Amino acid sequence: MTDISDYGGGQHTEDVLVVTTNDVPGFRVDRIIGEVFGLTVRSRNIGSQIGAGLKSLAGGELRGLTKTLVASRNQAMDRLVEQARARGANAILMMRFDVSDAAGMGTEVCAYGTAAVISPAS
Repeated sequence: MTDISDYGGGQHTEDVLVVTTNDVPGFRVDRIIGEVFGLTVRSRNIGSQIGAGLKSLAGGELRGLTKTLVASRNQAMDRLVEQARARGANAILMMRFDVSDAAGMGTEVCAYGTAAVISPAS
């Protein structure tokens, strides 16, 4: 049986709400703090690269690389939330991920968004 947490992620904090939308239904934006981001760069493991190369010949999901990307995204997200919290935010609006090659040495994952203070709408 596959553990779903190996292949997925998402918000897991109670004090900072993270959304991909401009606003949060039922809440008003009291203050925009500004851009925040969380970044991680992961080097490529030669063993997993060889395994992925062989697997790509036969087709199918590259599970080892999928797990690594999930871990990278979750770490970037954790750092994003830490930055927002440190700046006094209780929400991150318009959260996005950007993934790119890091000079052929690894993969860069950046989670970014707009830190804000929100409160329930009256």
